[in-house]
Amino acid sequence: MPNAEESTKNPLASIPSVSEVLNQESVAELLEKHPRSIVVDSVRSVLADVRRSVLENHRSVPPIREIEQMVRLAVEARTQNSLRRVINATGVVLHTGLGRAVVSKQAFQAVADVLRGHCNLEIDPETGRRGSRDVHVAWLLSTLTGAESGTIVNNNAASVMLILNTLAEGKEVIVSRGELVEIGGSFRMPDVIRKSGAVLREVGTTNKTHLYDYEAAIGENTGAILKVHQSNYRIIGFTEQVELAELVELGRRHNLPVVEDLGSGALVDTRAYGLSAEPMVQESVRAGADLVCFSGDKLLGGPQAGIIVGKQHYIQAIKKNPLFRVLRCGKMVYAALEATLRMYLAVTEKETSTDTQEERRNLPPPIEILARNPGSIRTTCELALENLSPEAQKRFNPTIVAGESEVGGGSLPGEKLPTYLLALRPTDMAAEELAKRLRFCNPPVYGRVYKETVLLDFRTVLDGEELEIAAALNQLAANP
Repeated sequence: MPNAEESTKNPLASIPSVSEVLNQESVAELLEKHPRSIVVDSVRSVLADVRRSVLENHRSVPPIREIEQMVRLAVEARTQNSLRRVINATGVVLHTGLGRAVVSKQAFQAVADVLRGHCNLEIDPETGRRGSRDVHVAWLLSTLTGAESGTIVNNNAASVMLILNTLAEGKEVIVSRGELVEIGGSFRMPDVIRKSGAVLREVGTTNKTHLYDYEAAIGENTGAILKVHQSNYRIIGFTEQVELAELVELGRRHNLPVVEDLGSGALVDTRAYGLSAEPMVQESVRAGADLVCFSGDKLLGGPQAGIIVGKQHYIQAIKKNPLFRVLRCGKMVYAALEATLRMYLAVTEKETSTDTQEERRNLPPPIEILARNPGSIRTTCELALENLSPEAQKRFNPTIVAGESEVGGGSLPGEKLPTYLLALRPTDMAAEELAKRLRFCNPPVYGRVYKETVLLDFRTVLDGEELEIAAALNQLAANP
């Protein structure tokens, strides 16, 4: 190791060499368990990060024990699957970064079943010849929504692009200026429309669009009318939008297809679960929309998919489009979506929906999570607190506090859900550091940081995960 005088003159001089780190006892143990190349690469990566931190952030070189810990975490990251289960304690129910909707046990089992061997993805059992993979979900989509037919692609942005490419390539698509949403990841509806080959024709203003705005824009080169649900934001105050039924009537007068992009999409009345109203797919179909598209992994609670329902001849035209093959889904999506849709059959057959625990258990997890009673959330939070070790209690100062959860995933914007959180105020490290260490636990725990406090929201913590959170905190407390 360099002497003190060298370290003072050159802060980089106190950074240990690769060989020095490899000779540490804990790192030597890693060499016994893992390939040498992985451990050496991890050491080099950690030392490069330390060097960068010293130069760019003017931080001091951490103690050798801390460097050893960083190496251990780096080795673990390289020797475990990158995509893995995590605990969502952020309070965001449909967290895009954490995989959006939690799928049901039925969907999980359906996927496991088709992955065990071969499956009848695209074969006709009557003839033994190639069939259509849509047979697994088309009748369910028709039954649940009232549409003539349905199909799926790999996400809802793909649905919009495929629909417009099929119906309006080279033609104008009329959209209200107030509905030109950004759908996430900096992707915007105007960009998707342009990539479809259609020509965007904006009408109205940001806050007000009238029926006459649409009618005035219709011309010889009009290909379709598109209505986009503002699923990830709200405009309030001096506003006006044209109802879907009015657009349908306008489209019929001019022989133009009317398409509605519902975004999140719901098959049950969210008001029955104490939430704000979210447009239901069935309502759009009844209003006469020629095609309706929505996501599979948001309020529906299924796998990532873009679901398209509507008139039979339009669905057939979409399936003949070469892009349909480019955007089609595989067996895992079909298996998970079929299992998810089947869960809705019993509920949607009722004339009215009631908020009962039994009914919620029969629906996909997002509905149950959104409808959780704050009292039961607090009970789960208390269970985690009771299982913390004395050392964890001392180091993290845990308390239970009231707070608010969010729906997320571009669904029910502005909706706040009462919840309870475990607030952690560490005594010997910054809150950001504790949050980071939790993310490297097994399983990783994702919370949020507010005013030097780590907040773990138990609305989004699944059954049994409260004990895993306690175990993670106990382990961190025992290993400074």
